[in-house]
Amino acid sequence: MTALFDYPKGAAFGRVVPKNKIYEHAGASTALKDLFITQVDQIVWKFKLAPETINLAANRSVSEIQVFSISLRKAELDLDVLRAIDRAIPFPLIFELSWSGRSKVVAAFKRPSEADSTKWVLSEYFETVWMDDGPLRQPLPIALNLASLYEQILTSLMPAQVASDEGIQARVARMEAIRAKTREVERITLRLNREKQFNKRVAINAELRAARLQLAELKQEKLAVADDRQSAASE
Repeated sequence: MTALFDYPKGAAFGRVVPKNKIYEHAGASTALKDLFITQVDQIVWKFKLAPETINLAANRSVSEIQVFSISLRKAELDLDVLRAIDRAIPFPLIFELSWSGRSKVVAAFKRPSEADSTKWVLSEYFETVWMDDGPLRQPLPIALNLASLYEQILTSLMPAQVASDEGIQARVARMEAIRAKTREVERITLRLNREKQFNKRVAINAELRAARLQLAELKQEKLAVADDRQSAASE
């Protein structure tokens, strides 16, 4: 699944969104405005996925899904730009970024706050790799309602295996835990590589094995973790 979908023509919206409108609704600082100016060429509100445009029922958490196309001035985009747009638009958003003949899809899991329904809770962002632009896009996933469609679009951006009994909130939480544990493994690995004393390497390596096993469990994979003290001798 590429996450580049062929959205229905009946859902086309096609409105250019002025950057100053985002600034107003997001309370943008000078630094954030500078990011928009230097990194973003144009923002287009491309599709509106709603009951009247794609004939799928809404619910409280997902009444509509908006697809925004953002053409970039360079290959990198600070995620604060997307957070600002997400703060400004009170619906779940899917971002399609484009630059130099390539595209990528980025989105965060966005849901109404349980404590205050006027506010939104935003997860970390998930994204595809850059893909060459082409005429072929995938059909939208089959879904019974907008919430199910939103879940499937988000899942297409997630790299780890999906459990059949795992709801979207649990899945997002696991993806975020995978990222945090991956960063921990990287930090421990750096410490191990820098440490010269054997006894300290043994302790750090034990810590690394434990972190790798925890990461494997989060990914729902079986991982053979090599001991730093063992040689790579062939049988």
